[in-house]
Amino acid sequence: MKRIITLTVNNRPGVLNRITNLFSKRNYNIESITVGHSEQEGVSRITCVVNVENDKIIEQITKQLNKQIDVLKVTDITDQAMVSRELALIKVLATPATRSEIYSLIEPFRASIIDVGRETLVIQITGESDKIEAFIELIRPYGIKELARTGTTAFLRGNQRLASQTKNISIL
Repeated sequence: MKRIITLTVNNRPGVLNRITNLFSKRNYNIESITVGHSEQEGVSRITCVVNVENDKIIEQITKQLNKQIDVLKVTDITDQAMVSRELALIKVLATPATRSEIYSLIEPFRASIIDVGRETLVIQITGESDKIEAFIELIRPYGIKELARTGTTAFLRGNQRLASQTKNISIL
């Protein structure tokens, strides 16, 4: 079962290494991981996609992550309303005869061409992983020369809060 875990961490050397070591020591594979600065200075957001057999394992992983130095918060957001996106850059063989066909595939996926070469096109596509997978399968017959994907980045939708973040306030 695929799970999406987000972490907020202090932006210090070695934090990412300690987190990935935690997964490898327990023989859990990280399918994708993205890291970048967050809205707070000195704090980064990490999004991990992991494939685990059951909920007990994901609970164990989150507990272990919470024990790590410089980890501020760990959240499994898989079952909540979230926004998730991935970016892919795809260099495709494109002869003059096939360019119009490739253009017709790009439009419905709202992808864009970001570089044109004599014999290649570089296509940028963003969206959920399933959309990107579908596009790659459609474009594969034309010949993919290079492919780079960022992995999933995600956070909760709108003003949604986790149950642990809600506070009871009484007005007297």
